[in-house]
Amino acid sequence: MRTFTADQAGVGTVLPELAVELTPTLIISTALATMDFTPVHHDVEGARAQGAKDIFLNILTTMGLVERYVTDWTGPEAIIRGIKVRLGVPAYAGDRLTFTGSVTAHEGDEFTVGVRGRVGLGDHASGTVRFSLPAR
Repeated sequence: MRTFTADQAGVGTVLPELAVELTPTLIISTALATMDFTPVHHDVEGARAQGAKDIFLNILTTMGLVERYVTDWTGPEAIIRGIKVRLGVPAYAGDRLTFTGSVTAHEGDEFTVGVRGRVGLGDHASGTVRFSLPAR
């Protein structure tokens, strides 16, 4: 797997779209992997009792998917410097979470990518990821 170098990315570069199918197995396994035992992430009846239509993705998994989206594009040698995400609508089991993004800033050795993760109800997550790339 290759890693972009600083001279291969620029402001305006559009990242390829990433679609993630949110199966019940993905939602439950990632909630448990992050030690999040809140019923809304693994118990359909518990989620419905809380007013949700189904189990939904937990915050830590959303953050991990945002990071994956950017590092799948940058390559493994990129260093993540910071992630800021604002959560929107829930991402339910059965949804397709589609990420889009583009490079919005480049200053010194640091780049910023604006990221949006959408499901059928609207934006699930939006924010920025800052990272640096290896020099050539």
